[in-house]
Amino acid sequence: MSKIKIIVSFGLIILSMVSAQAQFSVNYDPNLQSTESMQYFSPKGDHLYVGDAIPFYHDSTYYLYWLIDSAHHSALDGLGGHQWVVSTTKDLKTWEHHPIAIGINEEWEKSICTGSVVYANNQFYAFYATRLVKDGEVNEQLSYAISQDGFNFEKQKPNPFYESAPGYSKRHFRDPKVIVDKDGAFHLLVSSEKNNAMMKDWNGALVHMVSKDLKKWEIKEPVLTGQGSVPECPDYFKWNDWYYLIYGDNGNTFYVKSKSPFGPWQQPEYQTLVEDWSNVAKTAEFINGRRIAAAWIPSRKDDKDNTHEIFGGSAVFRELIQQDNGTLSTKFPPEMIPATGQPLPLKAVTDAQTKASGTNSFAMNAPNGVGATYFDNIPKNARITLEIEPDGTHEEYGLVLRSNKQASEGYKLRFSANEKMVTLHNTSIYAVEGLNNRIKVDIIMKDGIIDVDIDNKRCIVNRLPEEKGEGFLWLFAKHGNVKFHSVKVFPILENNKLN
Repeated sequence: MSKIKIIVSFGLIILSMVSAQAQFSVNYDPNLQSTESMQYFSPKGDHLYVGDAIPFYHDSTYYLYWLIDSAHHSALDGLGGHQWVVSTTKDLKTWEHHPIAIGINEEWEKSICTGSVVYANNQFYAFYATRLVKDGEVNEQLSYAISQDGFNFEKQKPNPFYESAPGYSKRHFRDPKVIVDKDGAFHLLVSSEKNNAMMKDWNGALVHMVSKDLKKWEIKEPVLTGQGSVPECPDYFKWNDWYYLIYGDNGNTFYVKSKSPFGPWQQPEYQTLVEDWSNVAKTAEFINGRRIAAAWIPSRKDDKDNTHEIFGGSAVFRELIQQDNGTLSTKFPPEMIPATGQPLPLKAVTDAQTKASGTNSFAMNAPNGVGATYFDNIPKNARITLEIEPDGTHEEYGLVLRSNKQASEGYKLRFSANEKMVTLHNTSIYAVEGLNNRIKVDIIMKDGIIDVDIDNKRCIVNRLPEEKGEGFLWLFAKHGNVKFHSVKVFPILENNKLN
């Protein structure tokens, strides 16, 4: 389970202890959930949220196992009280939601933490960590469950089956990623930290455990060491000729690549999965050789634009693109872009530095300051598409979303080719290539989420729950010449009706 950057505890606990088994339950009803695209999905119910995602693909079906959260990690004295829920799709468009797959039904189980699923020996294996209190100390120990259908899992005994590896933390021993090799042996990559690392602040590691019978486990050399925090929610896969190891660091998601199964690892040219507001992404294959990542957008403290994140929020998906050198890029999965109506008629107001250069296209010549154009009556929930073409050097260019007539409110989407940086209000992504060339930009504004796809290579998302502004959309360029091509605004449909 991912460790949130700042853990908070407040009284939204709506869980109850029931029956003599002390089962921990939430008021999750799969029949109430929307069957439409799960992009930006939050479960319906009293204060329910999406936690860590565990995607898995089998027999033409994409399974999204996910932690259901009802108290922003504060349940059961802050230990989480999380359980596994599963939602499935064959096309990424229509989803089916199922009851809790792996739940809490013992008093000592304080959270069913993140893990992974594999199909082997004609059945589904789900490996996870159970958070518990032992001798007054919090521990995380490994458990697993088996299912014939991927929905109904039976926990196996002994439970937990493994406490901790010698030389590694007992408090941090979670998120097992399971791999079954060609000989049928089970490999687990487990998030932990070394007890006696040479560099104390870089002691995060992924423990490598191997077993042929799920009873006796051999501890191999760790597949990753020297991390500044516990490398959480690991993912591992082979894609064409490359092996990938993905892991979380304080909520963000990093990866390394190799031509060999367990390294030596190579650092990629850029970290495409690092988005501050897309937490601990994990991936699964999909049809036609594709790969779809799932993560979660955290909530904000007190639902304010500039407060810190808290555990639990909404699902978010990315499609991975593999470059020839193994570097990964991301884009919106096209099937999961929200449905929209026809493009709206736009009436532009331009300044002296800006000239119309075609239908909804504008050329800004602003070497001495800022060129700007705005449109009014933009829906709060909308999709915006355009292409942007810088001509020579510039300081910055971009848009102000959900703004007012003076552009003094709203949310600035800023591009800087010199800095190779894109900023969306108060979050940024780095090492963004190609910003000095013509790029395509796709923006989704849906409720309190703004999501941006930059040239089908990088994405950035932010949760901005205050939804400031008055329906104005601004384009701007500073200290340079920039062209904005074919600006289009589409109202987002909700249940086949305009929002």
